[in-house]
Amino acid sequence: MEVSLELGAPQGASKCFDDDGRLKRTGTLWTASAHIITAVIGSGVLSLAWAIGQLGWVAGPIAMLLFSFVTYYTSALLADCYRSGDPNTGKRNYTYMDAVRANLDGFKVKLCGYLQYLNIVGVAIGYTIAASISMVAIERSNCFHKNGDDSPCQVNSNPYMIMFGVAEIIFSQIPDFDQIWWLSIVAAVMSFTYSSIGLSLGIVQVIKNGGFRGSLTGISIGTVSEMDKIWRSLQAFGDIAFAYSYSIILIEIQDTIRAPPPSEAKVMKRATVISVAVTTVFYMLCGCMGYAAFGDMAPGNLLTGFGFYNPYWLLDIANVAIVVHLVGAYQVYCQPLFAFVEKWALVTWPRSQFIGKEIQVPLPARRSYNLNLFRLIWRTTFVVVSTVVSMLLPFFNDVVGLLGAIGFWPLTVYFPVEMYIVQKKVARWSTRWVCLQLLSLACLAITIASAAGSIAGVVSDLKVYRPFKAS
Repeated sequence: MEVSLELGAPQGASKCFDDDGRLKRTGTLWTASAHIITAVIGSGVLSLAWAIGQLGWVAGPIAMLLFSFVTYYTSALLADCYRSGDPNTGKRNYTYMDAVRANLDGFKVKLCGYLQYLNIVGVAIGYTIAASISMVAIERSNCFHKNGDDSPCQVNSNPYMIMFGVAEIIFSQIPDFDQIWWLSIVAAVMSFTYSSIGLSLGIVQVIKNGGFRGSLTGISIGTVSEMDKIWRSLQAFGDIAFAYSYSIILIEIQDTIRAPPPSEAKVMKRATVISVAVTTVFYMLCGCMGYAAFGDMAPGNLLTGFGFYNPYWLLDIANVAIVVHLVGAYQVYCQPLFAFVEKWALVTWPRSQFIGKEIQVPLPARRSYNLNLFRLIWRTTFVVVSTVVSMLLPFFNDVVGLLGAIGFWPLTVYFPVEMYIVQKKVARWSTRWVCLQLLSLACLAITIASAAGSIAGVVSDLKVYRPFKAS
C-alpha cells in the first residue's frame, strides 16, 4: 500500500486512489466555491470603504467590477494549467509553483518563487499591523465608552505588536500548524463575523444619517490637496487588488476536486464564477455602505477608524475576530516560506547538526516535542524582524495598497497568462495572444500606478509619524 501512494495505485485500488496514486479527492463545485470565498474574504474588506471614498460613486464600483472580472478571467486561465497536456488525464500540478515549473523556463520559475516569498514577507508585516490596530481599537473603544467619545484615549500600538509577535513565534514552532483541519473553519467564521458586523454597522449609520453620503468623484479637493487626491486614488486600486488576491492558492483548491468527468478545470471555472460573484456582491455592500455612512470621512479601516463608537461591545467582538483570524492566517501564509528555507538549508549543509538535529523535549501525558535549533532561531528571527518593520511602518492602508499592487500583476495576471499561452500553444501575434498581452500590459500599468500611490502614502505618513509613540 505504501508503494501505491508513491508510485501510483494499482488498478484494483482505483476505487480508493486517483490516477496519481493519492487518495481519491472528494471536492465538488460547492466545496471549491466555499474554499475560494473563505480564502478571499479577509482583512482587505476593511479598507474598501476608504478605497471607494477616494474614487467616488462612479469610479469606485466600476473599479471593483473590473478587478473582479480580471480576477475571474485570469483564474479561469490558471485553472486550465492544473493538468499539463490533456485536461482529463494529464499530469497534475499540485501547487501554483508546480504549474509554473511545468510550463515556464528556469528564470521565470525563479522570479515567481522570489515574488511569492516577497509577498509572504509583506503579508506578515501587513497582518502584524492589522492585528495590532484591532487590539488598540478594543482598548480605545472601551476608553471611549468609559470617558466619552471626545476623550483623547491615546494608545501605543507597539506593545500589541510585540504581543502578536510573541504569539506568532510560539505558533511558528508547531510543525504543520497551517495544515490543522479546523484552522480554515475558524478563519471562515472569524472573517464573516467581522465583515458582517462592519456591513451591519454601515447600514445602521446610513439609516441614522437619513441617506447616503459621498459624491460621484470621491473625496473633494480642498479636503485633500490635488496631488494627494491623485496618489490616494491610485492607492485605492491597490487596496481593491489586495481584497481580491487569491490566485496563489487556486491550484491547491483545485487539487481537492474529484477526478473527471467533468474535468477539474471545468468545475473550477464554475466555482470561480460563483465565488467571485458572491465576493463581489459582499464587497460592494461593505465598501459602498461604509462610504455611504461616512462620505469623505470614511476611515482607512472600517472597524478601527472610529467612524463607529457604539455599540462598543460589538466593535470589540469584531476586532477580536480580526485578531483571531490574523493569528492563524499569518501562519498559513508564512509556513511555506519557513519550510522552504529549512529545506534549502538542509540540502546546502546536509551534515550540519545545528540544522538537521532534532532534540526530544518531554511533554506531559508521555508526549514529546522535537526541537530543532535552526528552526527555532530562523523562525523567531523572521517574526522579530517583521514585527520591528511593522512598528516602524504601522500604516494599514498604505501597506495594504502596496501589497495589493506588488501581488496583483505578477501573480494574478502575468504568470497565469504566460502559462496559459504555453499550455494551449497560443500562436505568437495571433488575436488571442495580442489580447492576452494587452491585458497583461494594462494590469502592469495599474500595478505600477497603485504601487506609486501607496509609496507616496508611506512617505507622506512618515513626515508626521513618530515611531514608538502613542497615537
